[in-house]
Amino acid sequence: MEVINAVGRRKSAIARVYLSEGTGKITVNNKDYKEYFPTGTLQYIVLQPLNLLELANKYDVKVNLDGGGIKGQAEALRLGITRALLIIDEESRGKLKAAGFVTRDPREVERKKPGQKKARKKFQFSKR
Repeated sequence: MEVINAVGRRKSAIARVYLSEGTGKITVNNKDYKEYFPTGTLQYIVLQPLNLLELANKYDVKVNLDGGGIKGQAEALRLGITRALLIIDEESRGKLKAAGFVTRDPREVERKKPGQKKARKKFQFSKR
């Protein structure tokens, strides 16, 4: 089987995913995913689509992650793995969509406006 590539994004994180048949090894930026994502919650997020379809030990996943924070990167990786699995088997779309993995989360950080403290917070107003 050839290598399937897909891209997942979340906030400013980008995950380029390369999926191939194998033993279930997940490599993120040339490290094991358990080393890259130290907390169990993030490891769980990464494995969600594979566990849902019971394919955790069928595919090797190689990932290049860039930008964003660690949670955004984990969620970008989840979307990338989901998109790669959809290329392999379009029949699994219903299950993945019901779990909410197919939709890209469009929320981005709002920009800071000039003359304000942050995006929405203003400087304190003084009447006198």
